[in-house]
Amino acid sequence: MHDVLLVYKQVSMQFDENGQLIIPADEPMVHTVSCDEKPGIQAIATTGEDLRPTVGNGYVMRDAEYKRLGTLSLLAGIDLLKGEAIPYVSTTHKSSDFIELLKKLDDRYPERDIIRIVCDNHSAHKSKETRNYLATRPEGRFVFVFTPKHGSWLNMIESFFSKMTKQMLKGIRVESKEELERRIYLYFDEVNREPVVYRWSYKMDEISVVEAIEAGVKTNEVCNS
Repeated sequence: MHDVLLVYKQVSMQFDENGQLIIPADEPMVHTVSCDEKPGIQAIATTGEDLRPTVGNGYVMRDAEYKRLGTLSLLAGIDLLKGEAIPYVSTTHKSSDFIELLKKLDDRYPERDIIRIVCDNHSAHKSKETRNYLATRPEGRFVFVFTPKHGSWLNMIESFFSKMTKQMLKGIRVESKEELERRIYLYFDEVNREPVVYRWSYKMDEISVVEAIEAGVKTNEVCNS
């Protein structure tokens, strides 16, 4: 937990007193991305058309019966400096899917920069397949910071998934898995039009600026070694 909070402290120090992002002139930029998976998103179809609200009833009426069309997995990351969300939708939940998300991140940021991933200890994040992919990238390109077991609440993207469930997924009905995928990507497009920078404030008092700087120096030494 302490290590994860140090990362969030370092992220906060990348902004000046006016909230503007500080771009380093003579060293690589560190981009911190909070990542996780949301598997088992159900594609559910209705068996009949919804009934519009009436004068006496101000609710949309829907038949209780429904049809299951299968599930999708969402892998996503949030750039903690810019607030932009990066999605990857798949029909599976495997190492190869996580690698596809890493590839999207690799294409997104300048080659000399560092991509720091905050994620949990899911097997796909540490698998042989994932390690083999990372070995193809320049040393220090990706740095992983793992949340402790039962500590998913420390990962800021969990708040994003909760918001997404309430705003978009709750009660959604589609005609196919393909439609569900399109609407998920559309949601991310809409969110990224006005991105919100997530800032961690809970349990930060014990993390000092000196600790954050020293940890950041050690991280850069590892990344550039």
